[in-house]
Amino acid sequence: MPTERPIPSDIAFTDTVKAIQSRLGSRAGYARMEQGPGWQTTITDELAAFIAQQDSVYLATVNADGQPYIQHRGGPKGFLRVLDARTLGFADYRGNRQYISMGNLQDNPKIHLFMMDYVHRQRIKLWGEAEVREDDPALVARLMPEGYAARPERAFLIHVTAWDANCPQHIPQRFDAQDVAAAVALRDQRIAALEAELARLRGGSPG
Repeated sequence: MPTERPIPSDIAFTDTVKAIQSRLGSRAGYARMEQGPGWQTTITDELAAFIAQQDSVYLATVNADGQPYIQHRGGPKGFLRVLDARTLGFADYRGNRQYISMGNLQDNPKIHLFMMDYVHRQRIKLWGEAEVREDDPALVARLMPEGYAARPERAFLIHVTAWDANCPQHIPQRFDAQDVAAAVALRDQRIAALEAELARLRGGSPG
């Protein structure tokens, strides 16, 4: 399990980071944050609701030489599952078979998840330690989204150490193509209904 820290944000705010914050003038503000509720260490209802809407996350690992690697993982909304107050999990689908993240985690179990909600301009940063289960078909079946056409090969568990929600500054607002198409279809239906009503009131037919 991940190591507990008296100040959860210390997982990111190392002594070097704090020294830079002091030099550039932001340390006092973050010190006040550390004295208050600070960063979360358990999965709240709000975070669980956010995760349930995600169909895409970025997963960062580091190899034995300290070389970072970021991988995109996706699936239907909710493919990343909340298993308990400190654990997330997802089914690892068959892909290009490079196994870089899997190899990195064997050398260093620390992991970082970066989740973006472009519609509401919100981002979540989550630190933890990962566990790869290759011999647990029941867990894989539990994590597999129903009806999704992908071949699961193993399960990834993420034991949460800390997480934080960032401000929306500089996040571009983007919408899913399916949601835009559905909104346009509703608009077109409404326009057609209004044109038909207008034609009826005029005693003619929609042209």
